Order: sequence, then C-alpha cells, then structure tokens
Amino acid sequence: MTMLLRLPLFVILAAMTGLAMMVPAGYASVSDHEDLARNFFYSGLLVLVGAGLVGLATAANPHQVRARDTLLAMLAVFGGMPLVMALPFAESMPDTGLFNAWWEMTSALTTTGASLYSADLLPLPLHLWRAMAGWMGGFFILAAATAILAPLHIGGFEIMARPHGRPEYIDRLPRSADPLDRNPHLSSPVFHTRLAHPHFRLMRSAAQVFPVYAGLTLALWLVLLLLGDPALIGLCRAMGTLSTSGISPVLGPPGAASGLAGEVAVFLFLIPALSRRFWPGGGQLRASDKLRDDPELQMAGGLVALVALSLFARHFLGAIEAEQAPEGSLELLHDLRNGLAAFWGGLFNALSYLTTTGWTSIDWQGARAWSGLASPGLILAGLAMMGGGVATTAGGVKLLRVYALARHGQREMERIVHPNSIAGGGQIARRLRREGAYLAFIFFMLFATSIAVVVALVSIQRIEIETATILSVAALTNTGPLAAAIPLTPAFQASAGIASAPWEGWSGLPVFTKTVLAGAMIVGRIETLAVLALFSPQFWRR
Repeated sequence: MTMLLRLPLFVILAAMTGLAMMVPAGYASVSDHEDLARNFFYSGLLVLVGAGLVGLATAANPHQVRARDTLLAMLAVFGGMPLVMALPFAESMPDTGLFNAWWEMTSALTTTGASLYSADLLPLPLHLWRAMAGWMGGFFILAAATAILAPLHIGGFEIMARPHGRPEYIDRLPRSADPLDRNPHLSSPVFHTRLAHPHFRLMRSAAQVFPVYAGLTLALWLVLLLLGDPALIGLCRAMGTLSTSGISPVLGPPGAASGLAGEVAVFLFLIPALSRRFWPGGGQLRASDKLRDDPELQMAGGLVALVALSLFARHFLGAIEAEQAPEGSLELLHDLRNGLAAFWGGLFNALSYLTTTGWTSIDWQGARAWSGLASPGLILAGLAMMGGGVATTAGGVKLLRVYALARHGQREMERIVHPNSIAGGGQIARRLRREGAYLAFIFFMLFATSIAVVVALVSIQRIEIETATILSVAALTNTGPLAAAIPLTPAFQASAGIASAPWEGWSGLPVFTKTVLAGAMIVGRIETLAVLALFSPQFWRR
C-alpha cells in the first residue's frame, strides 16, 4: 500500500488499463480474431511496461501531494487515459487514425457513448473494449465523487455542504478577529496524514463501490442471458446500463432479443443512477431518512411519469379533435395493446434519457406514432439536460440542483401570497431553498453558458445550428445516443474509415469540431465548477 501511495494516480490507472486489455485479447483469441488478439495483447504489454518504467522513475522521488493534485489527476485521467486506451483500437482499425480512436475512447470513458462507427461494421472484440471503457469510466466517477469531489465541495456536494464546518442555525459564526479556522483548506498540515492521502481515499472508496457496481452488472447480465440476449450483447448492455454509457454492439434497440422482459430488467437497474443513496459513500447527500422521501427519486418519478403520460394522453386529445373523421381512423384508439406498448415506450425512454444512458425502447416508434409528435426527441433532450442523481454515473445538471431551484421557486410564490409566512421543512429543506438554490442557479448559468460556447465553436464550421445545438447538448450531458434520437442534418467533411457512420452526426465532423466536442464531454463529466476551480488563485495557493 505504501508503494502505491508513492506512485502518480495516472500511472496506477494506466497499469490497470493494460491489464484490462487482456480481457478483449482473450475474447478475440477464442472468437477467431487472431489479429485483434495480438493487437490487444501487445498493446497491454506495452502499457504495462511503460507504466512500470514511469512508476520506478517517480517512486524514487515522490513529491508532496497538494489539494490541487486530485483535480488535476482527475482531469488527466479523462483527458489522457483515452489515448492509452486508443492504442489497440487504432491498431485494429488502421484506416481510422489515432485521433479518431482517441475520440472514440474519450466518448466511452466519459460515459457519453457517442460513436464514430457503425455498429455492424466493427468487430465484436472492439465493441467489448468500448463497453469496458465506459464501464471503467462509470466506476471511476463513482469512486472519485466521494474521494476527490466531496472534500473540495464541488460536483454537487456543495449544495448540501455545511458552511464553516458547523451545524447550521445552531452554532454562532466565529468573530471576525477570531484566528480559529473552522474550515481549513485541504492544503492545511492537519490533512497531511496517510488516511487523507488522495490515493488512499480513492482506493478506499473504490473498494467500497466495486462489489456493488460489479455485482449489479453481473446480476443484470445473468438476467439478460436468461431472457434470451446473446452473451456479448447482454454483457455490453449490462455494462452500458450500470455506467449509463449506453454503448451497444448492435444497430437499433438492443433489447430486440430479450423483448419487454429485458427492458423491464434494464429499467429497474437504471434506478441506481437517480440517487447516490444506492451506492456506498456520499452520506452527506442524503436529504431524507426514508427512501420514499428522497427528493431526487421523487422528482425523477414525477418527470418520467409526466413525460410518459403526456405522450400517451396526446393521442386522446388528437382523437377528440378528429371527432368528425371517418370511423376507421380511430381504430388505433381502441387497440389497448398498442396503447400500453406506447405508454411503456415513453416510460422507458424517459428514464433512459433522464439518467443520460440513451437506450431506446423497442416500443419507442409506437410511442411516437401514438403521440403524433413529429420530433418527441426534443423532450428527451430536456430530460438529458436535467440528468440523474448527484455523485452518480449520470450527467446533466443533476436532479438535486433542479429540486433546489424548484423548492426556491415554490417558496417565492408562497411569499408573494403570504409575505409574512414562515416556511418549515427542517434544516435540510432550508439549506436547499437558500444556499442550495443559490449554488444550483450558479451552476445552471454556467451550464447554459457552456452550451452557448460549445454551440458557437461548433458552428464555426459549416454545420446547421440545429445539428450543432443537439451535438453540444449530447456532449455536455454525456448522452451520445441523443444525436440518433433526433433527426439531424449530418456533415460530410471527414471520415473515420470504412466503418464510419456519418449519418448519426458524429463521424462526418471536421477534426476541429470533434476536438471541441471531446473537450465538452470531459467538461460535462467533471462538471464546470470543478474546471473553474482550477483557475482559482486560492486553489493554487501554497
């Protein structure tokens, strides 16, 4: 353990990545893809040797870990680790180039799930590696949330953090001349212990999360196998569900083999992406003692039900308007089976895009036809912007921030009617309505500004504004399949090789635009507040 604490975090994770490359190497070997097996095996050996040499060089002269090193290491993982993961991908697809392979791995590691390639043209071992990259990215963000982001009060933890390290509304604030520092910075010597070492915190958090994360993935894989999914498709689907990457090795809905039962299983396993209380750690985010009172789950349930009922009820509103139409045109209205299938399609897709996974139900087309909306994908884009739970694998603004803004708006409306009223709800409710809503509004404005900046940069090229907007939202919310859910005008200025899929809006983009979108994926994964913290003078103070 002491030796690991002396090594840079990037070196440790690079060595683990090299070991992970042996899994697709073994699968490629048994599935008669000898060339791919050699590429993964040799790439894994190269990464292990390189990590070992760098580790030996840095372990002899370790430097003192500072507070900013944790965020810098996290940024280095999402920015540099895809380059390591891209080595076997670029070797296996020689016509694609290292840049496109890096972009593909960046999309997978940030759990975005956008792809430059058509699923039916990629070999199965490469699909397995993409799914594994997304799964490892989801695991890293779960562990890093409590080990890196929580001590810095960013990544959503700032909403529930107590100012000055004291119980709110109980203890008095310290006097301005009091030298006692009740909330010392992480660079303070009091934190320089082995237990507070960022690597130790990350390993401890990973040890708590891994059994639950891997166990749920294995359980969903077994369920999908029993329901009829092929082995690799079921495994990729299970990893894509728990990591919310939405990476699939097939074209179209991945649940065609397992049917409705498989989608119900995936639906249930998407629920952990709605709240941190389903994962170890993050106790400071618990806003209620009971599960049914959790604000994130309540808001998620309301949003999913509202979208599904809206799509379902719109057909009946249209039927009332078509009262004078011929009797045959209302035949679908009396088909209960089609109506329930359309309702399920809307329900599944709403939860899928709210968690920024991007799975599409086999009944989604029926839901679109039932509702009569020309482009219901815009509703999914709105859900993806809201996002899932704080400190989970989901992206977006996050449900707790939306809840804080909603409670603040409700309180302001009450004060308009009853100016002298006193609101209840306890200490946590007051925290969410006041400081929490203030910080949530700041983040929401930063998120909106990020979308505007990315859209402006993407629009520098000859790309239509609608396509640029959806691609920017998909990248910042880490919901890559969103580009396929909304009809876009593709760009055909570049190519990722013979396996490219320019009709989905990603492959045909120029290099500059791909670079901007890859940066947006990293910013969306780490969050804007964490990136801005790197530019704070206090953050770089010795």
